[in-house]
Amino acid sequence: MAANTLKESNTHSDVVLGFLEEAESWQLLSDQFPSKVGGRPAWLSQSDLPAVSELQCEECKLPAVFLLQVYAPVTEYDRCFHRTLFVFCCKTPACYTRNDSKCFKVFRSQLPRKNEFYPFNPPPDEKPEQPVHDAQVLGSGLKLCRLCGCLGQKACSRCHSVTYCCKEHQTTDWKQRHKKECLAEASQVSGELNSFLFPEWELVTEPEVIPAKDELQESPSLDQENIASLNSGLEDSELESMALHETLDSKVFQKFKQRIANEPQQVLRYCRGGSPLWVTAEHVPREEEVPECTCGAKRLFEFQIMPQLLNHLKVDSTDASIDWGTVAIYTCAESCDQGNKYSPEFIWKQDFSGDQAE
Repeated sequence: MAANTLKESNTHSDVVLGFLEEAESWQLLSDQFPSKVGGRPAWLSQSDLPAVSELQCEECKLPAVFLLQVYAPVTEYDRCFHRTLFVFCCKTPACYTRNDSKCFKVFRSQLPRKNEFYPFNPPPDEKPEQPVHDAQVLGSGLKLCRLCGCLGQKACSRCHSVTYCCKEHQTTDWKQRHKKECLAEASQVSGELNSFLFPEWELVTEPEVIPAKDELQESPSLDQENIASLNSGLEDSELESMALHETLDSKVFQKFKQRIANEPQQVLRYCRGGSPLWVTAEHVPREEEVPECTCGAKRLFEFQIMPQLLNHLKVDSTDASIDWGTVAIYTCAESCDQGNKYSPEFIWKQDFSGDQAE
C-alpha cells in the first residue's frame, strides 16, 4: 500500500482514505508534521495551546484525551502552509449518549512556511542522529501534562519535575507509576507512553479507488441534503412515515457498507468540501445546524472518523464502551488566520440506528 499524506491531497472532490501503520516514535513528533492516532498530541503551533477548560468533556467535565490528528495544509493560502486538525474525546463510556457530540473536541492549528517554530525547508526523511524530545516541554518552553501531553501547569509538589493539566491526571499518573519514581532523580523521569493514552499509530493515506460497478450503483437521491430534507419533511401518516424512513435508512446503510467494502480497514475518509458517508438516514445535519466560524465564514465538511478505528483503540468492555457510527469534522471554509491560537471547529457524531447496532 502506498503511503501518501494530506500534504498533497487537498482536492475538493476526491476522497482520500486513512489507514493505520506502525511507525518509529521520531516519525510522529511535531517537527515531522505527522498524521497519527493515539499517544500524545504532536502539537503544531508551540504556543497558545488549548486550555484545560477548552478540552473538558461537556458531560463529565474531565479533560478529553487526544484521539487523532490530521496534517492537511490548504495550498491556496500562505497562512496554511502547515495545518493540522486535532481531535480529542472523552474516555468515559457513559458520556457517549446517542447522537450527541458533547464528548468530542476538535481544534485547528496552522502556520505559514516561515514561522518561529520550524525550519523553512522540509524535515529530513532519516532518523536524527541525536533526537531531542522532551515529552513534557515544548520548544517554546510550555510545560505539558505528563499523562496526556496537553498544557500542564500543575507541578508535583514533592519532586517538582513533572507537571499535569489537572488533579485527576496527577492522581492517575501517581497510581500508575509516579509514586515509585517521585523520589528518584529528575533525570530518571520517563517520557514513555502510558496505559491512559490510546495506542499510537501513524495515519497514512491513499486515494479512494471506486470500482466501475459501484459508480453505476451510486444513488443521487442519497446525498446529505436529500436525506436531511426527507427526515424533516415527512407529512404522511405515522405508519407511512415509518415505512419510508426504514426504506431510506436501509438504502443509506447499504450504500455505506458497499462503499467501505473495497477498503474495509479504512479508519478515516478525507474530502474537504465534499460530503460525509453517513451510516444511517437518522441525525444528518441540515446546513443551518453546522455553525459558522467565529470569523463569519461557513464551515465545510473536511473529514470523518470511521467506526473501524474503534477496533484499534482497546476500548471494549463488558458493560459499556466508547462507540460511534461515524464522526464528521467541519472546519472554516476560509481556514481563517487567528495567529498561533488553536481554533475550535465543529464535530457531528452519528450513531448506528437500533437495528444496525444489533
